[in-house]
Amino acid sequence: MYTIKEIIAVLEEMAPLAYAEDFDNVGLLVGDQEAIATGALVCHDALENVIDEAIAQNCNLVVCFHPILFSGLKKITGKNYVERAIIKAIKNDIAIYAVHTALDNHKDGVNKIFCNALELINTKVLIPKLNFIHKLVTYTVPENAAVIRTALFEAGAGNIGNYDNCSFSSNGIFTYKGNELSNPLIGEKGKLHTGEEIKIEVIFEKHLESKILKALFTAHLYEEVAYEIYVMQNSHQNIGLGMIGELATPMNGTEFLNHVKNKMQADGIRHSVFLEKPIKKVAVLGGSGSYAIKNAIQAGADVFLTADLKYHQFYEAENKLLLADIGHFESERYTKNYIVDFLRKKILNFAIILSEENTNPVKYL
Repeated sequence: MYTIKEIIAVLEEMAPLAYAEDFDNVGLLVGDQEAIATGALVCHDALENVIDEAIAQNCNLVVCFHPILFSGLKKITGKNYVERAIIKAIKNDIAIYAVHTALDNHKDGVNKIFCNALELINTKVLIPKLNFIHKLVTYTVPENAAVIRTALFEAGAGNIGNYDNCSFSSNGIFTYKGNELSNPLIGEKGKLHTGEEIKIEVIFEKHLESKILKALFTAHLYEEVAYEIYVMQNSHQNIGLGMIGELATPMNGTEFLNHVKNKMQADGIRHSVFLEKPIKKVAVLGGSGSYAIKNAIQAGADVFLTADLKYHQFYEAENKLLLADIGHFESERYTKNYIVDFLRKKILNFAIILSEENTNPVKYL
């Protein structure tokens, strides 16, 4: 048996909540995380008909991509689709958990799934996340340095792109004098002591700070651990919104949009004027991505695929790329399949069900 809390731990391994955008509402939205989980239904939107599906499938956890609760509610009376879904979930002891931009920003998340569906190669994040990398600096005696490095690496520090166990160390001279309440490892209280020390520097993702510090304090020999933490200006190349990649074989505009229509099962694509150049470099951003048009142009994309574009935003293509709106649901349609596959690999002997409800509110004539 698994508790809902244990299922959540796996979901946060897939999509750490710290990756989410500040405006978003991710994580456990409804329910008791200490309850025993009877099954998990994975959907795109946790609407009332999806809650009915969960009841029928004996699932007391609904994992959704979009958060059904996004802005604050002052009353829950059932007057709209959000309130009706929440009321039904609470009445039937069903928990709701949303991943949304936590998975959008993951290097293997929504936009990588989008790229894979289009068979793009050489993919990388389009808008890397800023102010997400911190640096820890600490000091210890030489005989304690290897132990501390290992502990920090095991806690998640020292990862840079395709490399791990990264650190920098330098030698120096320390001085200290403990008062009468001190209990120094080296030297005597009340006396000035000087000796050799190693300075260790490692970077880490900011949400790991408490885990990193716990590892440092556990591995360190000193009674008082000296350390510093800095916020780095470096962007995080593996976390961020959107993605850009390449087609193995260039296509013209019509060929490419037909390729997109087929692969993404898009019933209609709105697009800017075709340009007389082949499509090779493709930028994507699942969901509403008009804010990234300039990023796609700066990255040298030949086309930018996203959704929810307004009339005047098509002008922003400026004849520099092909701009295409393939539909919000369509751009994210394979996300729930990815979540199901991830959970099934991590959690055995537990019912993980892919919702059969189509929650796309947009229909085409």
